[in-house]
Amino acid sequence: MNAYDDGADVERTFAALPPARGRGFARTWWGRTWLTALEGTALDTQQLKAGRRLARAGAVGAVSVRPGRITAVVQDRDRTPHRADVLLQELSGEQWDRFLDMTAERAGHVAALLDREMPTHLVEDAELAGVGLLPGLGDLEPECGCGAWDHCAHTAALCYQVARLLDQDPFVLLLMRGRDERALLEALHARGDASAGRSARGAEGVDAAEAYAAGDILPSLPGLPALPPEPGTPPSLDTETGPAAGIDASALGHLAARTAVRAHLLLAEALRDGPGERPAEPEPSVARDAVRLAAGEPSRAVADRLAEGSGRGREGLAVAVRAWRHGGGAALAVLDEEWTVRGDSLARARAALESAWEADERPAFRSRANHWTVVDAPVQLRLGRDGRWWPYRKERGSWVPAGGPAQDPATALATAEGAGAE
Repeated sequence: MNAYDDGADVERTFAALPPARGRGFARTWWGRTWLTALEGTALDTQQLKAGRRLARAGAVGAVSVRPGRITAVVQDRDRTPHRADVLLQELSGEQWDRFLDMTAERAGHVAALLDREMPTHLVEDAELAGVGLLPGLGDLEPECGCGAWDHCAHTAALCYQVARLLDQDPFVLLLMRGRDERALLEALHARGDASAGRSARGAEGVDAAEAYAAGDILPSLPGLPALPPEPGTPPSLDTETGPAAGIDASALGHLAARTAVRAHLLLAEALRDGPGERPAEPEPSVARDAVRLAAGEPSRAVADRLAEGSGRGREGLAVAVRAWRHGGGAALAVLDEEWTVRGDSLARARAALESAWEADERPAFRSRANHWTVVDAPVQLRLGRDGRWWPYRKERGSWVPAGGPAQDPATALATAEGAGAE
């Protein structure tokens, strides 16, 4: 099997991207080159404008990428769906061999690809080797179910959407050219091993004392990379191949998306706080983790499973999600736990309530455990175990969280009262 054949049956599917209002479609130079190949070829500029509008509105569905072809269903403004395809010539086996030989000789090219970058010198070196990676004018060939013979609004919208994918991962382009990421890296690794073997047989030795003395002369570490502006988008599981028995694709996709959000948050905290050991968080219970997952706006089917698995039911889970969004696990504990305030904690709570208002303005409270309910009013304060006050409000006969915590009970109560006025 040659290099050309390795990617022949590989397909990646990317979930539909959100609308692109207020931003350009390509931020990288290679993404802009892709759009130049489209815009410099299309004969009807009005179709390009219509395609941009469709892509900005989120009318492009999941994008399938495979060697030589990209495909998506694009909806017109009247919701009529059309299958749009754009074809790009694959590299031949000989071209792939030249590209791999060139890339394996330059470690910087491999490092750039792994960092999801496509530097200009990589493309220039490939062109010197007779390999064109980026498309030129006329290289993007359209096919659309609407019957248009040139680029129509549907194929243009697909190209604009793919420019966003290329910004995130240049391996998308290499897959279109015929080689997927795994096969490409394996081929580069094999060439690196072969090169290392040849070097080892012909390398000259160095004095051991000199090598040891130079051991402390190390280059400085590179700076930390910038935090991505948003969590990554997991690949779509909506493919022509059905899931294995017992696998819920929608639930798995939601888990992957929430994991990406959590990873982005942890990375932001690590970059903010710097190096050092972080205290290990306790393993969350199944019921608590169900609330966290439900806060990520899952599909109705996944939400129903979470409601059942958490033991809360739909309405109870909705209230728990409100609490979670106001303060995570701490807010959920205040919702679920009723505890008796005693000793110093009770003294501090009473002092805070006494000092929060002037005597003639202080509301009358009826207390039970860690709940202080305003007499003849649908508002309540709950004291957390950390001494913070949480605002609650009665809606349809049940107490629901009305906002985040405050050290001052008057501030928390004002939040509860304000929630009723919204």
